[in-house]
Order: sequence, then C-alpha cells, then structure tokens
Amino acid sequence: MKTVSKDELSGLIGQEVGVSDWIEIQQDRINTFADVTEDHQFIHVDEAKAKFTPFGTTIAHGFLTLSLLSKFAEQGSIALEGVKMGMNYGFDKVRFLSPVPVGSKVRGRFTVKEAVEKRPGQFLITYDVTVDIEGGDKPALICEWMGMQFV
Repeated sequence: MKTVSKDELSGLIGQEVGVSDWIEIQQDRINTFADVTEDHQFIHVDEAKAKFTPFGTTIAHGFLTLSLLSKFAEQGSIALEGVKMGMNYGFDKVRFLSPVPVGSKVRGRFTVKEAVEKRPGQFLITYDVTVDIEGGDKPALICEWMGMQFV
C-alpha cells in the first residue's frame, strides 16, 4: 500500500494508484465460501453438473470475487500518512460483468475517484475498482468503493 500525504490527495483524483498481484481462484476457496455463505448453487460447487453449463466449469460466486477487494487493497489502495485506522464505508455501485471460472486468476486495479475530508482528520476516499480476469476480455466486476481513513 502506497502512503501519501493529505496534500497529495487532490492530485490523485482520476489516477490509478495501484494494482494488486494476481490471485488464483481454486475450487477449495469456492467451496469454503459456499459453506460460509450457505450458497451451494451447483454452478459454484458441482463440477460434474457445471460441465454442462455455458461456462463448462464451476465459477466463483460474485460475492467471493467482491470479498477479495480487501486483499487487493493491501497492494492497490493508498494510506494517508499517520493513519490510525481505516474502515470500509460501503459501495455506491457494484456490477458483475463476467463470471470467474475456477482456475482463473484475478487482480484489483484502484483509481481514486474522490477524496473528501468529512470532518477534521476523517477522509472519505472513493475508488473506482476493476477486478480483472487474467486473459479475459471483460473484467469480473467494477465498483465504486469507499473507505474512511482516520489520521
């Protein structure tokens, strides 16, 4: 995660500030996510049935891909100098554009959309995030993700 000063924030608006490493999506990760969320739809967990779908294999849950943003942010987002803590503030938009087949690799790309000091020492940073699928024509998802940093 890149560290920046409060004064640098406005200059980062519209700039891509980071790209994470690729993460391979294996079936065991999909199965564990299915267990945690109790979403055992066959397209995610039944490899034999999934062979007969248009995808030809199991696919990751959209929410599994979305949940990886926290990991991607470790490398792709920014931290303000002197930050004491950060919090997830939510999403303004999430769109799932392409399924993520098992065995695919995904990564996150972060562009600062907006940065506002809501209260003294509390900065709301909004990112446009794209989750790429290695070798894919379209991203897995795009979203506007907000985080509050306290300095």
